Order: sequence, then C-alpha cells, then structure tokens
Amino acid sequence: MTIAAPTLPAVATRPPNVYVDFCRQQPLGAVSFVIICAMMFAGIFSPLVAPYDPLTIDFASLLAAPSADHWCGTDAFGRDICSRLIYGSRTALVIGFTSSFAGSSIGAILGIASAYFGGKIDDWIQRFVDILLAFPLIVLALVVVAAFRKFTVGGVDVNLIVAIAIPIIPRVARVVRAAALSVRVMPYVDAARAAGYSHTRIIFRHMAPNVVAPYLIMLTAFIAQAILAEASLSFLGLGVTEPTAAWGLMLSGNAADFYRQAPWMVLFPGVAISLAVFGFNLFGDSLRDYLDPRFKV
Repeated sequence: MTIAAPTLPAVATRPPNVYVDFCRQQPLGAVSFVIICAMMFAGIFSPLVAPYDPLTIDFASLLAAPSADHWCGTDAFGRDICSRLIYGSRTALVIGFTSSFAGSSIGAILGIASAYFGGKIDDWIQRFVDILLAFPLIVLALVVVAAFRKFTVGGVDVNLIVAIAIPIIPRVARVVRAAALSVRVMPYVDAARAAGYSHTRIIFRHMAPNVVAPYLIMLTAFIAQAILAEASLSFLGLGVTEPTAAWGLMLSGNAADFYRQAPWMVLFPGVAISLAVFGFNLFGDSLRDYLDPRFKV
C-alpha cells in the first residue's frame, strides 16, 4: 500500500513592492529618480526653500562671488542666483511636463488611430508625421513660437508650450503606432469588433492600455527634451521673458556680457540644465529597461 506524501499548505507570498523592485533592478534609475524628486521639491516649495526673493535687486551686491550669504553668487542686478535657480526649476517643470504631456498624448492618440484604421487614414497620418519629422525639434519649435502671438494663461506662456509640444507629436506617434500594430491583430480586438463595439471603445479600452509602456517612456524622455528646448528658446529671447526666473534666460543677456568677470552666472544655470536633462533621460532609459520584458534577467 502506497502512502501519499503529506501536502504542505500553500504559503501566501507578498507581491514585491514596485518601487523597491525598480530600485533593485535599476540603481541608476533610482539615482535619477532622486534628482527628479529634488527638482520637484525645489519647484513646489520654492518660497520656502529659496533664501531670497528671486526678483529682489540689491545694488550693494552686484556680481558678488559665491559666499555664505549668496551660495551661487549674484547676477548683474544683484539678484541671488541660487534663489533664481530654485524658482527656475518650477518654470522648467511646468513647461517641460505640460508640453511633453500634451505632445505625447496627442501623438499616442494619432499613433493608435493610424494603426487601428489603416488604409488611407494611416497613409494620411503618416505623411503628416513625415512632414513634421523633417524638421529638428528645436527648429520646428523656433518656427512655431516665432509665428504665433504670445499668449499667457495664469503667467504660463501657452504659446511656448504649444511650440514645444508640436515637435513631440510625430515622434511619439511613430513609436506608439509600431506598438499598436502588434496589438491590432490580437484576438481580443477581433472579438471586440465582432461584438459590435464602437471604434472609440476599442481604441481607448482595448488598445490604449496595451501601449501605456512606450507612452510612459516617451513622456518621461521628452520632458528632458522639452526642458532643453525651453532653455534654448529662452536663451534666444523667444521663450520666457524677464523678470521670470528661468534657466535659459539666466544664460542670456547679462550672463553673456559678464561671463569672464562673473563665470558663476553661466556655470550654475548650465549645471542645473544639464543635471535636469541627465536625470530625466536616465530615468526614461531605466523605465524602458524595467518595463520591457526583453531586458528582464
């Protein structure tokens, strides 16, 4: 007579914490996440973090070198550069995230619609995408911001956001379309069509959730590109204007005139832009590696 081995009770396992798992698999991504969080903290709590008012002019401290009173020195108007850097992070985040979100969302919708409908609709959308892709991002943004009248809402330059968002649309549309083409042939999409569901329901309920990963990756990566584009346009005088604190604006004007006498006027804004772009680019790459199953070990 054979005696069966006793069956051990199943032990419930706790699902891994997504944040801990991300930090464990992508340590560089965790570093970039800390940079982004520090930038967000500085932008949200600027009035509490900044040691001075960024608009206050102090003629007794013109072009003061970095010291205990002014950690990053002062500019040609005696304004504290450290305070302007902190407030400038708010400008960079608002314009960068808003323009990236708008451009990525519109591009994702166009990419999914192009893959779903196919035929002439796909051809027309892709030719429109090809036309926009023929222009470099900063060149197309420069043309748009120069062509339209300046329009602000609540102190935010809407024209600048639109100018940066438009070049993002075709780049996201092309990537999302490639992902949506593989989703379109899935059995559940055919079943939804056979059930008589509307095109809108199939696109937003059955196809869009399955292209979230590339959408999030592109959204994060283009925040860095949007911040760089905003700084470039502000440097050229077509972006944020005085007296608003903005990193690109801090590099233009007086900074270009006094960079030999006061190199900190150029050094610290340049480091802030580089660090922000580096953080978002690195986080986007880490997020891609974490979400893509082909990179799993």
